[in-house]
Amino acid sequence: MKRVSVFLADGFEEIEGLTVVDILRRAGAEVDTVSVTGNLVVHGAHQIDVKADALFEDMDFEGTDMLVLPGGMPGTLNLGKHEGLTGLLRIQNEKGAYIAAICAAPSVLGGLGLLNGRKACCYPSFEEKLEGADVVYEPVVQDGHIITSRGMGTAIPFSLKLAELLCGAAKAEQVGKGILFLLPSI
Repeated sequence: MKRVSVFLADGFEEIEGLTVVDILRRAGAEVDTVSVTGNLVVHGAHQIDVKADALFEDMDFEGTDMLVLPGGMPGTLNLGKHEGLTGLLRIQNEKGAYIAAICAAPSVLGGLGLLNGRKACCYPSFEEKLEGADVVYEPVVQDGHIITSRGMGTAIPFSLKLAELLCGAAKAEQVGKGILFLLPSI
């Protein structure tokens, strides 16, 4: 079973974080929501409190197949300030293991130099923070082991792409049809 960690910081975009969790769990991945706040209850950008599965400091990330950063403000800034997380992102990148970020969160990857020479996308007005990237304007972009997406409206295709990478195209299609995102031809 594939292991995924979705990182939550105060001010995260709830739909971007929880859509990934929902779809990947439907696809069969083991997904942990991980708080970087020191508290299990994390406050979303739209006053929705979410209880994370674990605190960052209590997690063992060895063998984690994918790290996911939801966007939102100030959630993205809070993720970028967490030294443990930024160190983990660097290690994951060195391994060539999957890293995914949506909305403003690809700016964290840009700030760490992880997007140098890669195609990436983000929420409009954050393009200049994708340091070293070839910015494209697609809903979801995969360049090697890094996957980026543009925002709340692209959360489902982003999540289905992650499901495809981790669990296979057939499983991602099955989940997409099951949630009526991918409608069968009539």
